[in-house]
Amino acid sequence: MLRKLTLIFILSLFVASLQAREYPKREMRAIWIATVANIDWPSKSGLSVELQQDEMLELFDLAKEYNLNTVIFQVRPSTDAFYPSELEPWSQWLTGEQGQAPDPFYDPLEFAIEEGRKRGLEIHLWLNPYRAVVDTAKASIAVDHPVNQHPEWFVTYGKARYFNPGLPETRNHVATVVADVLKRYNVDALHFDDYFYPYRISGEEFPDQEAFEMYPRGFTADQKDDWRRDNVDLIIEQLHDTIENVNPSVAFGISPFGVWRNQSVDPRGSATRAGQTNYDDLYANILRWQEEGWIDYITPQIYWHIGKEVADYAIIADWWSKNALGCRLYIGQAFYRINRDSKDREWRSSRQILKQINLNRTYPNIDGSMFFSAKSLRNNPRRLKEKLLRRVYRYEALPPVNPRVAQVVPEVPQNPEIRLVGDSIQMTWKPGYNNETFVVYKFKHGKQANTGNPESIFAVTGGNEMTFEVSRKTHPRKYYFVISALSQTNIESVTEFFKDVSLED
Repeated sequence: MLRKLTLIFILSLFVASLQAREYPKREMRAIWIATVANIDWPSKSGLSVELQQDEMLELFDLAKEYNLNTVIFQVRPSTDAFYPSELEPWSQWLTGEQGQAPDPFYDPLEFAIEEGRKRGLEIHLWLNPYRAVVDTAKASIAVDHPVNQHPEWFVTYGKARYFNPGLPETRNHVATVVADVLKRYNVDALHFDDYFYPYRISGEEFPDQEAFEMYPRGFTADQKDDWRRDNVDLIIEQLHDTIENVNPSVAFGISPFGVWRNQSVDPRGSATRAGQTNYDDLYANILRWQEEGWIDYITPQIYWHIGKEVADYAIIADWWSKNALGCRLYIGQAFYRINRDSKDREWRSSRQILKQINLNRTYPNIDGSMFFSAKSLRNNPRRLKEKLLRRVYRYEALPPVNPRVAQVVPEVPQNPEIRLVGDSIQMTWKPGYNNETFVVYKFKHGKQANTGNPESIFAVTGGNEMTFEVSRKTHPRKYYFVISALSQTNIESVTEFFKDVSLED
C-alpha cells in the first residue's frame, strides 16, 4: 500500500511538473510602477520633462523585453494626481512641489497610455483610496489639496493623514475622482492596492469614533469592527457602480495583503499565522466583494517564499485559488526581495520567482502574476531577466479575458500587406473596428496556422506597421505571417493573412 501511495505521489508531481512547463497563450504578466516617494518613476522629483519621459519609455521597453504584457501605473498615490485634475493637485513626486504642473506642460498619464498602447501593453490605473498625506512633517501640501479644502474629512493616524472612511463625503469624493479619470482616459482597469484602513500602529486606535457616532447605520458599540468593514464595503460597491455607469468594459481590480484571515480565528481562513490580516486589521472583507461581483480581479500580495513557516507562498496561493469566487486571480509577487545578501536563503537567487510561476500554473484558478516593482526591471537582480526568458517567459503571452466586464468584439485588421525591400521586411495594416492591439503570428510554409500556440507569436503591438531585418528566421520565402486584433477587453479577432505585395513589384 505504501509503495502504491508513493507511486501515485510521484506521478502527481510529474503531472504537475508537465503542467507547469506548458507555455500559456493567455497569462497576466504585469509590473507595478510606483510613484509614491519616487519608488519607480520618476526616479526623483523635479526631473526635467525630457528625463521623466525617457525614464517612462525605458520602463515600458523593459516590460516588453521581459515579455510582460501589462503595466499598473500609480496615478493617485496620496490624494494627488499624475494627470491634470480639477479635483486634486499635481503630485509632489512629479515636480517636487505639490500643485505645480510640469514645465513645459505635458500629461504623464496621457503619455503613459499612448506609449504603452504603441507597445501593445495593457494599462491599469493604480489609485490609493484613503491616503491623503504620507508624512505630515515632510509633505508638500498644496492650498487646494482636499485636506486644506475639507479638513473635516480627514484624520491623523501615526505620521500620516487619511480620509475618514466612516464619512459618506469620503466615498463620494473618491467615486468622483474615479468617474473623472475614466471619462477622460482610455484605460483597461482601475486598480486599488492593500491600503484600506491603514495597518495597525501598536497602542494607537484609529480615530474614527466621532464618525461612528454620527453615522452608526444600526451598528452598536460592540460592532465597531463590523461597521468599519461595512464602510469599506460601501466604497467598493459605490466604485463598482461608478465604473459600470462610466465604462462597464473597464475591470476593477484589488491587490490586497496576502492573507485574508488566519485559520486559527476563522475556519474559512488559511493555514497561516500572519500578524495582520485583511479582514481583522485592514477591515477589507475581500471575499464578500468577490461574491457580490463588485470586483473583477483579485491580486493578493504573496511576498513570501515557498515554505515560509508563518506564511507559506504555496499554502496561500492554493487558498486563493480555492477562493477565487469567480474573479480573475493574479498573484502579486516580489521581484524586490531578490538579493544575494537576503537573510532568507530562498531569495538569494531569482529561482524563487521561477518556482512560484511554475507553481501558479498548476493551480486551476491562477491566471498569472503581477510583480513589485518596476525598478527591478532595471536592476535585473540575480539575472532574473535571462532566467525568465530562458524558461517560464520564453514566449509572449496575451492578457486574459475577464468575463466579469462588458465584452468588446473586434473586427479583423484590414488590408495586411508584407513587402520585402532590400534587407528589410515591411508590414502594414489598417485597424478595424474595436482594434486596440495587434498580434502577428509566424508559421513555416506548408504548416497549418495554429494561433493557439504562443511559440507562433511573432509580435504584439499597438501600431499599424512593423519593419524588421530579413534573416533565416523571418524570410518570407520560408515563413508566412497572419495577423489578428485584440479589443479593449482582449477578445481576439479571427486572423487575416498578410498579402506579399513585393511579388507584385
